[in-house]
Amino acid sequence: MTTVIHHTIHVLLALSLPPLLLGVIAKTKAQFAGRVGPPVLQPYYDLVKLFQKGSVYSTTTTWVFRAGPVVGLVTAALAVLMIPLANSSAPVSFTGDPILFAYLLGLGRFFTASAALDTGSPFEGMGAAREVTFTCLAEPAFFLGLLVLAKLSGTLQMGTMLGAAVAHHWSSAGASLALVLVSWFIVLLVENSRIPFDDPNTHLELTMIHEVMVLDHSGPAFGMILYGASLKLFIFGALIARLIFPPTNGDPWLDWPIFVLSTLAVAVMIGVIESTMARLRMTHVPVLLVTACLFSAFGIILLVR
Repeated sequence: MTTVIHHTIHVLLALSLPPLLLGVIAKTKAQFAGRVGPPVLQPYYDLVKLFQKGSVYSTTTTWVFRAGPVVGLVTAALAVLMIPLANSSAPVSFTGDPILFAYLLGLGRFFTASAALDTGSPFEGMGAAREVTFTCLAEPAFFLGLLVLAKLSGTLQMGTMLGAAVAHHWSSAGASLALVLVSWFIVLLVENSRIPFDDPNTHLELTMIHEVMVLDHSGPAFGMILYGASLKLFIFGALIARLIFPPTNGDPWLDWPIFVLSTLAVAVMIGVIESTMARLRMTHVPVLLVTACLFSAFGIILLVR
């Protein structure tokens, strides 16, 4: 019965908290700029408004365009079920689940890029090409980080890899975990199209990456895209939070508020970075992504030296 309760909390939290992260980031950036900014709950209002509207579809698009937002949302929702949030097992957990986790995110990205290409717009095709190119450099960094955790935990199950034992590994393999932490934070920024890789608030098609791929979506379809993006941000924020604040107190009911606060802290950190950094030149982005790969690779080398 306790497991069922924790899994229910897991699902409810994973479905309700992600838009709040976007609100916290926007509020943090507004505070740095000396503005009041939108309410923290503004992303919820935007989603409700979008789902109440109608959708407009071009006559040149096919079923791929309509499937893009749906597949992106479903894959993100399935992936979030594989991450242990507090000191309890994830609702979906088995040996080898990190592989499925990564490929679910890849499948959602594939359909999002395919929907952009299906419009026949050169701008959206440009954004899809950039998205796929940068992802090809970000995925090795993420996989190498998983190998570090697999080496430390001796298993290929995310619940154990990101479990309470991470706190003990910080004392014995802190350098490797620190490298993975930095690498995954870079992956978080690029996977969610945040500064310094992309500016989610820009309206210049020539400089957009992710946003340019969804220009033709509207209404509920665009709402699914925004909600799926917030789920993806929550997923990577949860991974970072589990590395920095692994559960150690032994009280599962106290671990839930600690996890929520640590995830919100990650959102504040993203807002601080976006307020203090400028966007990188497009030619400099691959250099930073290769650096993230090297960080994770050096993490493995430190373990097998």
